[in-house]
Amino acid sequence: MTEASQKIRIAVDAMGGDYAPGDIIEGAVIAAGSDDVEIALVGLPDVVAAELAKYDTAGLPIRCVAAEDVVTERENPALGVRRKPNASINVAARMVKEGQANGMISAGPTGAIATSAISNIGMIAGVERPIIGGAIFNDLPDTVVFDCGVNMDCRPYHLLTFAAIGTVCCRKLLGIPEPTVGLINIGAEPSKGNRLTHETYPLLESSTLNFIGNIEGHQIMSGRANVLVCDAFVGNVLFKFLESINLFTDLPGTRASQSGGGLILGIDGIVRKMHGASRTPHIAETVCQVKDLVKNDFIGALKAELHEVLQNLDNNSV
Repeated sequence: MTEASQKIRIAVDAMGGDYAPGDIIEGAVIAAGSDDVEIALVGLPDVVAAELAKYDTAGLPIRCVAAEDVVTERENPALGVRRKPNASINVAARMVKEGQANGMISAGPTGAIATSAISNIGMIAGVERPIIGGAIFNDLPDTVVFDCGVNMDCRPYHLLTFAAIGTVCCRKLLGIPEPTVGLINIGAEPSKGNRLTHETYPLLESSTLNFIGNIEGHQIMSGRANVLVCDAFVGNVLFKFLESINLFTDLPGTRASQSGGGLILGIDGIVRKMHGASRTPHIAETVCQVKDLVKNDFIGALKAELHEVLQNLDNNSV
């Protein structure tokens, strides 16, 4: 195997984010200085070339991949992805699907990234919807929240898979052998909450997951549950509240913090969503995180463990 073939290729959406393409490309150039990574900058050719010309890239493993369009925040995500098949997000996602890239990162609209990833890469078997989550509390690095930003309207089975994915992440990234799972709710009793929580509770209770019951607001930061499960409406409110008071921590690769949105989990490939306001250092750091996830075969491990967890669920309850 040649030195070039050993490099991990990351497709970087050069057009997504509040500070694109400037900070995105500058961060990618910095990351390209790593010995074992190759950058594929995906974007409008003239725009990318003009920005890249500002830097001395001689000898750096960077190449440009042409895209014809951009999906913006102002568009409906699904329509934008569908109507612009050669938008930068779609081109980057197809590179992952076709094996031309080992992973992709984008600071573009969350909905568009998720939609493109589903359409172009596909889902892991047994997972119906992608999610974003991770450790978001400074004082509780062993507590993760799923979902933080993708699925507003969920069915009970979706929350069940969120809990399974969160459990696998705790095992693989945090080294917690038997993570505890709690359902965010307005009361401790199984009868509390709305229809979604009513119907999710028995599914979690009958699963092989280490479910400890409902977690009320005042217990969220108690450390009782390693995996806090909720739909994205609740998770995003919690996430943005913590963002406003700067109570973040870092979970490598999947953190939901100021420098990122985290991995979009459930996708059959590494798709890293960054915060729209990500700046140059965040881009360089994220490329390195994705590189490490590829090296550790995170997706392979997630698929194997998720399959085992879901296989043992009480299918008669789903």
